[in-house]
Amino acid sequence: MKALIYIALIVGLVPIQAVLLPHISLWGVKPDLGFVVVCLIGLIGGELDGLLMGLVLGWAMSLFSAQDPFSAAMMKGAVGFMAGLAGRQVVYLSPIVLVMGLLLVSFLVGLVTPFALKLSVEQDLWWAVWTVVLPQACLDAVIGGAVYWLMWSRLNIEQWVSEYRV
Repeated sequence: MKALIYIALIVGLVPIQAVLLPHISLWGVKPDLGFVVVCLIGLIGGELDGLLMGLVLGWAMSLFSAQDPFSAAMMKGAVGFMAGLAGRQVVYLSPIVLVMGLLLVSFLVGLVTPFALKLSVEQDLWWAVWTVVLPQACLDAVIGGAVYWLMWSRLNIEQWVSEYRV
C-alpha cells in the first residue's frame, strides 16, 4: 500500500509542479511541492523513505525544469533524510512547529541557488533572498503546514507513523 501511495505521489506531483503551478504562481513565485512532500514523507515514514522519495522526486522534477538532475536528486534526498532524522527525535509535532521548521529548511535550501548562480550586479544575493527565496519558503511552509494540519485533524497521525515507520 505504501509503495502505491509513493508511486501515485510521483506520477501525480511531477505534472502538477511542471504544468499547473506556473499558471497559478503568486507574485511569480511557485512553491516546491516536491520539497514539501519529501519533508512530510521523511517525518512520517522515516529516514529511508524520505531519502528514496527525495532522490526519485528530485530527479523526476528536474527533468521538467532547468535544474541539474544530480544536484536536485541529492538535495531533495538529503532533505528527506534529515526530515526523517528530525521526525525520529520529535515526540509531538504540532502544525505550528512544522511550519516553522519547513520555513527554516526551505529558506536554507533556497539559498543554495543564489550562491550557485552567478548573479548580475542588479540581481545580487539580497535581491534573490527578498524576491524569490523568502517568498518560496513562506509558500512551502504554508502548504506543508496546511497538508499536515489536514492529515492531523482528519486522520490519526500517530497511527500512520506507527504503521508506516519501519
